Parts: sequence; structure tokens; C-alpha cells
Amino acid sequence: MMKTLKWILFLFIFLILLILIAPFAVPLHPNTDVVPVNQLADKDSLFLDISGIQIHYKIQGEGEPKIILLHGFGASIFSWREVMAPLGQYGTVMAYDRPAFGLTERPEAGEWEEGKNPYSPEMQPEILIQLMDALEIEQAVLVGNSAGGTVAVQTALQYPNRVLGLVLVDAAIYSGGSPLPEWMRPLLDTPQGQRLGLLLTRSIQTRGEQMLNLAWHAPTMITESVRDGYRKPLSVEGWDRALWELTKSSHSMSLRERLPELSLPVLVITGDDDRIVPTEESVQLAKDIPNAELVILPACGHVPQEECPKLFLEAAGTFLEQLK
Repeated sequence: MMKTLKWILFLFIFLILLILIAPFAVPLHPNTDVVPVNQLADKDSLFLDISGIQIHYKIQGEGEPKIILLHGFGASIFSWREVMAPLGQYGTVMAYDRPAFGLTERPEAGEWEEGKNPYSPEMQPEILIQLMDALEIEQAVLVGNSAGGTVAVQTALQYPNRVLGLVLVDAAIYSGGSPLPEWMRPLLDTPQGQRLGLLLTRSIQTRGEQMLNLAWHAPTMITESVRDGYRKPLSVEGWDRALWELTKSSHSMSLRERLPELSLPVLVITGDDDRIVPTEESVQLAKDIPNAELVILPACGHVPQEECPKLFLEAAGTFLEQLK
């Protein structure tokens, strides 16, 4: 009996030491392939200080309505490249890089006021509204893809007078939230947790290709220039650290219960082969939102604005015309 207890104690101590030491056994080299944001910016790139953060955005078109494009996780303004200019025929279109993505500045922990973590889900609507205020946009149609759809719904619920309509594109409403279990949260800010977090986020450099393939119905159609467009933000200083801060702060906002509160025009668009946010979830979303329209695009995946831009524009254009 005593011998068994000794072995259990030995095993317990070994596991504790493994947890404490193992993360430091994996090399974590500094990112050397980073360049200043101004070297990555495009000719039409614009920057605006919002809550002390330089937000990267672009504008196309003119007039009313104002249309704001919200990208998903791992994406950026780049994901709207096929449809941003065409949408400009319906009004003024603005797209921006949400914190932790694209060319938007990535502040470090401790550089923001308590309770105002720019990577947290609570701050996403606040940043959007502040950006609208700075650009003198009183009301806008929010077009959100994936996690951007989550931000769009949050904003419409918190600031109903500022949102004219919603276009929810394969929106992550039911399956959003933190990818990490709750019991892990106390470990995330330890030195070991921080190191493991950076190792995990850096793996997106390789896993990102798989995620992009999964997002398309026909991944063989993804060109090298498209892949390069997704790799580009990985050259921004602190991209890995910011992505870990966003991952740590992520949690469910329990939006499903509040969907019946939405009383504005809503269009739900989904590809018929979405393997990230299953098509069935978008079908359910259209049922849960009062009077929402549903459009299912054939032979299309999680990012129809990229893979099926013509079909996407037909659906979105019809909806936008009704709002004029």
C-alpha cells in the first residue's frame, strides 16, 4: 500500500514539474520577419486613432446608406476585396481591421485602461461605434462574416438606433466564444501559459493554410495571391501576441437568447457547404431572428464574398436596394 502511494506521489510531482518546465523546453525565437505597418499599407489605406489604437480602414463609394464590413477570425479587410468596390454603387462602404487582425495596431497588455481590453468581445461594439462617430456615420448597415457577424449582432442589440440593417454572412452566433475550457483560464496568464499561448498562435503560420482550405467549397480555386493576402498581416509586429490576447479574452456572449429582440431588416447569407459555421446554423439563425430573409448560395463555403462574389452581390444588392 505504501509503495503504491509513493508511486502515485512520484507521478503527481512528475506531472507538476512537466507542466511547469515543459513549455520552456520548446524554443521560442523572436519574430524577425516583421516590418513597419507603413510598408504593408496599400495606396487606399487609411488610419484613425480610436481609443489610443491606430485602426486601419478603407472607404469606397459615396452617399447613403453607409455600409460597414466586418471580417471574421484570421481575416482582414482583404477578405472583402472582391465585393467592396461593387457594393459602393449602393452607398458609402467602409471596412476596417478589427484589433488583432490586419494592419490595425496591436497594443500590449497593460497599455489599455482596466475594463477596456480592445481584444475582448465587450469592446468590439464600442470600437465600432467610436469609429462611426469619428467618421460622422449616424447609421449604417452592418455586413458581418463569421465572427464579424457576431460583432454586428452585438452592436445592433446594444446600439439599435445606430444600425439600419444587418447582413449576416455565415455568422458565428451559436458556435462562437472561447476555444479554451474555463478550467484553463487561471493558467493563461502564468509565464508557462503565456509561452504556450505564443507557441499555439504561431502555429497559425502553418495551420492557417488548412483553415483557409476548410473555408472554401473548392479550395483548389484559391490562388497564391489570395494566400499571400492572408499571410501579409503575419508580418506586423506583435501579431502573435495580439492573437493570444484575443484568444484569452474570448468568451460566449449568449446572443441566441436575445435574437428575438432584433426588429430591423436582416438578411442571412450562407454557403451550402460551410464547414466552419455549418449551413444548418445559418438556417436556424434566419428562423430565430424575426422576419429575417435567408439566402443559401450553391457550391459555396464559409466566405461567399470571396468564393462566390457574384452570387453574394446579387443577394446583398437586392437587400440594400430595399433599404434606400
